[in-house]
Amino acid sequence: MSLAPHVATLGRGPGRSRSLSRDEAADAMAGMLSGDAAPEAIGAVLMLLRMKGETADEIAGFAQAAQAAVPDLPRADLDWPSYAAGRTRGLPWFLLAARLVAQAGHRVVLHGWNGSDASVRAHLSAAGIAVARDGAGAERALEASGLVYLPLEDLHPRLFDLLALRPVLGLRSCINTVARMLNPSRAGASVQGVFHPSYRLVQADAAGLLCWRALSVIKGGGGEFERHPAKRIAGFGLRAGAPWEATHDALCTDTRRLAETEAGVDLAGLWSGVVRDDFAQAIVIGTAALALDTLGARDALEQAKALWRDRGPLKEHAA
Repeated sequence: MSLAPHVATLGRGPGRSRSLSRDEAADAMAGMLSGDAAPEAIGAVLMLLRMKGETADEIAGFAQAAQAAVPDLPRADLDWPSYAAGRTRGLPWFLLAARLVAQAGHRVVLHGWNGSDASVRAHLSAAGIAVARDGAGAERALEASGLVYLPLEDLHPRLFDLLALRPVLGLRSCINTVARMLNPSRAGASVQGVFHPSYRLVQADAAGLLCWRALSVIKGGGGEFERHPAKRIAGFGLRAGAPWEATHDALCTDTRRLAETEAGVDLAGLWSGVVRDDFAQAIVIGTAALALDTLGARDALEQAKALWRDRGPLKEHAA
């Protein structure tokens, strides 16, 4: 499949080039996923989009075509993508927040790829999160614990190949955003983190075009959906299908960075209570509260605190 028409649309030059329509973007993504498009053309499309900046229509079209190529998966309540490289993040405390949401009875699907940063996958077992390679495995994990992690390379190999072009191209491409918008389990709600604040509205607007019902996007720790509890957090997205914005006040006065937790504190130790770090605990509870709010919970922060108080033991799973 030729991408030449889309390269021409994006690259004709000043006064002649334009953004892709949603249908054109879907066609371009289908071409890139087909395996038939010339690699030079794929690089041209991705870098031309990088140069001009992606629109919500383009992201919606790309995500629509990418999701259409996802194999059948069990339905979930909450979609939780994880695609940040983690350069400014400490331990992935958001994994424990996802565990709290599952403890509340919601089916949570995490999916992702974090480049050279192995921290997220290395801590899945400590957070009691099973890894599934296909739909059957995902269903077993969701039935057992309400929570599962899907590696992008198994979930969507061709999209993974496009994401893995970053070291070849030398720059991040819109595929990072498309992966965040993939929602492979067709969940009714999604939580997303970004590193660059400008992407919050692009992703929120794209979700609206895709007729999503509930979404929260924040500038999170290292680009993940992870709340800094000592800062006011601006959220963007959707509630009941309508545009939504909110500001969440700080939960504590600690001045540490997210990476600056107490020595010797890890996910399993914090959950079990063997070690204590009030700041790390606030990260988990605050992040869970934002996720529960996305799912429509009333008094989400109080619910998250109660879930933390009543948490049960974790069963570790091999990652």
